[in-house]
Amino acid sequence: MAKPIKHALHSQAKYGGCVEDYLPIHNFFDSTKSAFPDIRHRAILHNAFGIFLVEKVFGEYLTNSEGKIVATRDIAEDHVLQDMGTIPTLEHWLRTMPIEDWMQGHKTVTKTRIINHD
Repeated sequence: MAKPIKHALHSQAKYGGCVEDYLPIHNFFDSTKSAFPDIRHRAILHNAFGIFLVEKVFGEYLTNSEGKIVATRDIAEDHVLQDMGTIPTLEHWLRTMPIEDWMQGHKTVTKTRIINHD
């Protein structure tokens, strides 16, 4: 699936209510496209940590427009499974990322010591 609306339609079919009940969660997952507009945007939230964040941002449950209580974790897991076919951990995404010097913060290396410029 590519668009949040398609995910929301799937959620509506599965849990009832209307598309607008689910669109904020699916927009949240795909909001990372604004920072990294290719498929790698999924590394940011399309993982177990992103699902955890959905519960923190939207609460553990929502009440849809039909009055049905739905776990936000279920909606989030569906989104990731639809896009990825599995629920990866953040470690799965990052394990092959090379560690660059800049990731360690701004440091100047001298012959005798490392000086932090923080």
